[in-house]
Amino acid sequence: MRIELTLLGLTLVLALVQIMIAGSLRTRQYGGKWNRGARDETMPPLDPLPARMLRAQANLFETLPLFIGAVLAAAVAGRLGTKTEIGAWLYFLGRLVYVPLYATGIPVIRTIVWAVATLGLLLVLAGLLIG
Repeated sequence: MRIELTLLGLTLVLALVQIMIAGSLRTRQYGGKWNRGARDETMPPLDPLPARMLRAQANLFETLPLFIGAVLAAAVAGRLGTKTEIGAWLYFLGRLVYVPLYATGIPVIRTIVWAVATLGLLLVLAGLLIG
């Protein structure tokens, strides 16, 4: 299997981990009754860490469909190559490093890492569209 598809799978695992972390932190703050309920009531603002983890998850989900589509389209089109490989590595590693940076509230480096991941996505798209 090509490394781009492996990295796509690892990115999906990362997405599940982020869902679990954000969910468990919210449940820790709001309680099990909240988690089991319909969640219709207005709750107080989240503490900083669960709020950051929820935002980090949302941030991943903004670009994840694009990454999935680009990798799968490149694979189907037979356009996997150096650009898509480097791009997939940059995207995955950038998204992986982004999580603890966001959790700890480190601002500038977090933005640089986000830009590296976005560059990775652009490289995968470039590999798909221009080879």
